[in-house]
Amino acid sequence: MTAVCAVLLVVAVGCALVVAVDVVRHPPHMRVMALVWPLTMLFGSVVWLVFYLRRGRATVGGHGRWAGTAIDTSHCGAGCALGDLVGEFGLVAFPALGTLVGLGTLYQDRMFAGWIIDFVIAFVVGIAFQYAAIAPMRELGWRDGLVAALKADTLSITAWQVGMYGAMAVLQFALLPAVLGGRVGVLTPEFWVAMQVAMVAGFVCSYPMNALLVRKGLKEAM
Repeated sequence: MTAVCAVLLVVAVGCALVVAVDVVRHPPHMRVMALVWPLTMLFGSVVWLVFYLRRGRATVGGHGRWAGTAIDTSHCGAGCALGDLVGEFGLVAFPALGTLVGLGTLYQDRMFAGWIIDFVIAFVVGIAFQYAAIAPMRELGWRDGLVAALKADTLSITAWQVGMYGAMAVLQFALLPAVLGGRVGVLTPEFWVAMQVAMVAGFVCSYPMNALLVRKGLKEAM
Protein backbone atom coordinates (compact mmCIF):
# COMPACT_ATOMS: atom_id res chain seq x y z
CA MET A 1 0.00 0.00 0.00
CA THR A 2 2.79 2.45 0.91
CA ALA A 3 4.60 1.82 -2.37
CA VAL A 4 1.42 2.30 -4.41
CA CYS A 5 0.62 5.54 -2.60
CA ALA A 6 4.18 6.77 -3.10
CA VAL A 7 3.90 6.15 -6.84
CA LEU A 8 0.59 8.03 -6.98
CA LEU A 9 2.20 11.01 -5.24
CA VAL A 10 5.20 10.96 -7.58
CA VAL A 11 2.82 11.00 -10.56
CA ALA A 12 0.96 14.00 -9.09
CA VAL A 13 4.19 15.90 -8.46
CA GLY A 14 5.29 15.04 -12.00
CA CYS A 15 2.05 16.51 -13.36
CA ALA A 16 2.65 19.66 -11.30
CA LEU A 17 6.17 20.00 -12.73
CA VAL A 18 4.92 19.52 -16.30
CA VAL A 19 2.33 22.25 -15.83
CA ALA A 20 4.78 24.54 -14.01
CA VAL A 21 7.02 24.42 -17.08
CA ASP A 22 4.09 24.83 -19.47
CA VAL A 23 2.72 27.97 -17.79
CA VAL A 24 6.17 29.55 -18.12
CA ARG A 25 6.28 28.72 -21.83
CA HIS A 26 2.62 29.62 -22.35
CA PRO A 27 1.70 32.23 -19.69
CA PRO A 28 -2.03 32.22 -18.81
CA HIS A 29 -4.07 35.34 -19.49
CA MET A 30 -4.67 35.67 -15.75
CA ARG A 31 -1.23 35.63 -14.14
CA VAL A 32 -2.34 34.08 -10.85
CA MET A 33 -3.31 30.94 -12.77
CA ALA A 34 0.40 30.28 -13.28
CA LEU A 35 0.42 29.40 -9.57
CA VAL A 36 -3.04 27.88 -9.46
CA TRP A 37 -2.61 25.24 -12.15
CA PRO A 38 0.51 23.52 -10.77
CA LEU A 39 -1.03 23.46 -7.29
CA THR A 40 -4.19 21.78 -8.54
CA MET A 41 -2.09 18.99 -10.05
CA LEU A 42 -0.97 17.97 -6.56
CA PHE A 43 -4.44 16.62 -5.83
CA GLY A 44 -5.94 16.26 -9.32
CA SER A 45 -2.94 14.51 -10.87
CA VAL A 46 -3.48 13.05 -14.34
CA VAL A 47 -7.19 13.93 -14.49
CA TRP A 48 -6.50 17.62 -13.88
CA LEU A 49 -3.53 17.54 -16.26
CA VAL A 50 -5.79 16.32 -19.08
CA PHE A 51 -8.37 18.97 -18.17
CA TYR A 52 -5.69 21.67 -18.16
CA LEU A 53 -4.35 20.65 -21.57
CA ARG A 54 -7.84 20.48 -23.11
CA ARG A 55 -9.60 23.40 -21.41
CA GLY A 56 -7.30 25.49 -19.22
CA ARG A 57 -4.13 26.06 -21.23
CA ALA A 58 -3.47 29.58 -22.51
CA THR A 59 -3.39 28.28 -26.10
CA VAL A 60 -6.94 26.91 -25.83
CA GLY A 61 -9.39 29.14 -27.69
CA GLY A 62 -12.28 28.89 -25.24
CA HIS A 63 -14.35 26.64 -23.03
CA GLY A 64 -17.98 26.09 -22.10
CA ARG A 65 -19.81 27.01 -18.93
CA TRP A 66 -19.14 23.73 -17.11
CA ALA A 67 -15.42 23.97 -17.86
CA GLY A 68 -15.34 27.60 -16.76
CA THR A 69 -16.96 26.67 -13.45
CA ALA A 70 -14.48 23.82 -13.06
CA ILE A 71 -11.64 26.31 -13.55
CA ASP A 72 -13.23 28.68 -11.01
CA THR A 73 -13.49 25.81 -8.55
CA SER A 74 -9.92 24.67 -9.20
CA HIS A 75 -8.78 28.25 -8.57
CA CYS A 76 -10.49 28.00 -5.19
CA GLY A 77 -8.94 24.59 -4.54
CA ALA A 78 -5.39 25.76 -5.19
CA GLY A 79 -5.47 27.86 -2.03
CA CYS A 80 -6.88 24.91 -0.11
CA ALA A 81 -4.12 22.65 -1.43
CA LEU A 82 -1.42 25.08 -0.37
CA GLY A 83 -3.11 25.60 2.99
CA ASP A 84 -3.17 21.86 3.64
CA LEU A 85 0.49 21.43 2.76
CA VAL A 86 1.71 24.35 4.85
CA GLY A 87 -0.68 23.69 7.72
CA GLU A 88 -0.05 19.97 8.12
CA PHE A 89 3.73 20.14 7.78
CA GLY A 90 3.80 23.30 9.89
CA LEU A 91 2.05 21.51 12.73
CA VAL A 92 4.53 18.64 12.49
CA ALA A 93 7.49 21.03 12.55
CA PHE A 94 6.03 23.28 15.25
CA PRO A 95 3.68 21.24 17.49
CA ALA A 96 3.11 24.27 19.73
CA LEU A 97 0.91 25.71 16.98
CA GLY A 98 -1.72 23.22 18.09
CA THR A 99 -2.08 24.90 21.46
CA LEU A 100 -2.85 28.20 19.75
CA VAL A 101 -5.97 26.66 18.20
CA GLY A 102 -7.18 24.80 21.28
CA LEU A 103 -5.32 21.48 21.21
CA GLY A 104 -5.09 20.13 24.75
CA THR A 105 -7.76 22.47 26.12
CA LEU A 106 -10.79 22.40 23.80
CA TYR A 107 -10.06 18.96 22.32
CA GLN A 108 -7.37 16.29 22.40
CA ASP A 109 -7.18 15.04 18.81
CA ARG A 110 -4.28 16.54 16.85
CA MET A 111 -6.17 16.06 13.58
CA PHE A 112 -8.67 18.77 14.54
CA ALA A 113 -5.83 21.21 15.18
CA GLY A 114 -4.52 20.46 11.71
CA TRP A 115 -7.93 21.11 10.21
CA ILE A 116 -8.25 24.49 11.89
CA ILE A 117 -4.77 25.59 10.85
CA ASP A 118 -5.34 24.28 7.32
CA PHE A 119 -8.59 26.24 7.04
CA VAL A 120 -7.05 29.52 8.20
CA ILE A 121 -4.14 29.27 5.78
CA ALA A 122 -6.35 28.04 2.95
CA PHE A 123 -8.75 30.94 3.50
CA VAL A 124 -6.00 33.58 3.51
CA VAL A 125 -4.27 32.13 0.45
CA GLY A 126 -7.56 31.58 -1.37
CA ILE A 127 -8.66 35.17 -0.82
CA ALA A 128 -5.24 36.37 -1.97
CA PHE A 129 -5.55 34.31 -5.16
CA GLN A 130 -9.07 35.63 -5.74
CA TYR A 131 -7.92 39.21 -5.15
CA ALA A 132 -5.16 38.71 -7.72
CA ALA A 133 -7.80 37.59 -10.20
CA ILE A 134 -10.76 39.87 -9.53
CA ALA A 135 -9.08 43.20 -8.74
CA PRO A 136 -7.34 43.56 -12.14
CA MET A 137 -10.40 42.28 -14.03
CA ARG A 138 -12.68 44.87 -12.43
CA GLU A 139 -9.97 47.55 -12.09
CA LEU A 140 -10.57 47.84 -8.34
CA GLY A 141 -8.48 49.50 -5.66
CA TRP A 142 -7.04 47.37 -2.88
CA ARG A 143 -9.94 47.88 -0.47
CA ASP A 144 -12.74 47.29 -2.97
CA GLY A 145 -10.74 44.43 -4.44
CA LEU A 146 -10.42 42.77 -1.04
CA VAL A 147 -14.15 43.11 -0.37
CA ALA A 148 -14.94 41.66 -3.79
CA ALA A 149 -12.53 38.77 -3.18
CA LEU A 150 -14.15 38.01 0.17
CA LYS A 151 -17.61 37.99 -1.40
CA ALA A 152 -16.41 35.80 -4.25
CA ASP A 153 -14.53 33.13 -2.33
CA THR A 154 -15.66 32.93 1.30
CA LEU A 155 -18.53 30.53 0.59
CA SER A 156 -16.68 28.56 -2.08
CA ILE A 157 -13.63 27.98 0.15
CA THR A 158 -15.89 27.01 3.04
CA ALA A 159 -17.81 24.56 0.83
CA TRP A 160 -14.54 23.04 -0.36
CA GLN A 161 -13.18 22.61 3.15
CA VAL A 162 -16.44 21.12 4.44
CA GLY A 163 -16.39 18.52 1.68
CA MET A 164 -12.72 17.82 2.22
CA TYR A 165 -13.00 17.47 6.00
CA GLY A 166 -16.08 15.27 5.66
CA ALA A 167 -14.26 12.90 3.33
CA MET A 168 -11.13 12.94 5.48
CA ALA A 169 -13.21 12.13 8.57
CA VAL A 170 -14.75 9.11 6.84
CA LEU A 171 -11.32 7.95 5.70
CA GLN A 172 -9.48 8.51 8.99
CA PHE A 173 -12.18 7.41 11.41
CA ALA A 174 -13.76 4.54 9.46
CA LEU A 175 -12.27 3.34 6.18
CA LEU A 176 -8.54 3.43 6.89
CA PRO A 177 -8.85 1.81 10.34
CA ALA A 178 -10.91 -0.97 8.75
CA VAL A 179 -8.40 -1.51 5.93
CA LEU A 180 -5.06 -0.66 7.55
CA GLY A 181 -5.85 -1.19 11.21
CA GLY A 182 -5.57 2.46 12.20
CA ARG A 183 -5.36 6.06 11.10
CA VAL A 184 -2.46 7.28 8.96
CA GLY A 185 -0.02 10.00 9.96
CA VAL A 186 0.97 13.14 8.10
CA LEU A 187 4.43 11.84 7.26
CA THR A 188 3.11 8.83 5.34
CA PRO A 189 2.25 8.54 1.63
CA GLU A 190 -1.11 7.05 2.62
CA PHE A 191 -2.10 10.28 4.36
CA TRP A 192 -1.47 12.41 1.30
CA VAL A 193 -3.26 10.06 -1.06
CA ALA A 194 -6.20 10.19 1.35
CA MET A 195 -5.89 13.97 1.20
CA GLN A 196 -6.01 13.82 -2.60
CA VAL A 197 -9.28 11.89 -2.40
CA ALA A 198 -10.63 14.36 0.16
CA MET A 199 -9.65 17.30 -2.04
CA VAL A 200 -11.63 15.85 -4.93
CA ALA A 201 -14.60 15.59 -2.55
CA GLY A 202 -14.00 19.25 -1.74
CA PHE A 203 -14.10 20.07 -5.45
CA VAL A 204 -17.43 18.25 -5.82
CA CYS A 205 -18.93 20.20 -2.90
CA SER A 206 -17.55 23.55 -4.05
CA TYR A 207 -18.48 23.26 -7.73
CA PRO A 208 -22.21 24.11 -7.33
CA MET A 209 -21.35 26.96 -4.95
CA ASN A 210 -18.97 28.44 -7.51
CA ALA A 211 -21.61 28.09 -10.22
CA LEU A 212 -24.08 29.98 -8.02
CA LEU A 213 -21.60 32.74 -7.20
CA VAL A 214 -20.85 33.25 -10.89
CA ARG A 215 -24.58 33.41 -11.74
CA LYS A 216 -25.12 35.98 -8.98
CA GLY A 217 -22.27 38.11 -10.34
CA LEU A 218 -20.23 37.82 -7.15
CA LYS A 219 -17.49 35.87 -8.91
CA GLU A 220 -15.97 36.34 -12.33
CA ALA A 221 -16.33 33.48 -14.79
CA MET A 222 -12.95 32.10 -15.81
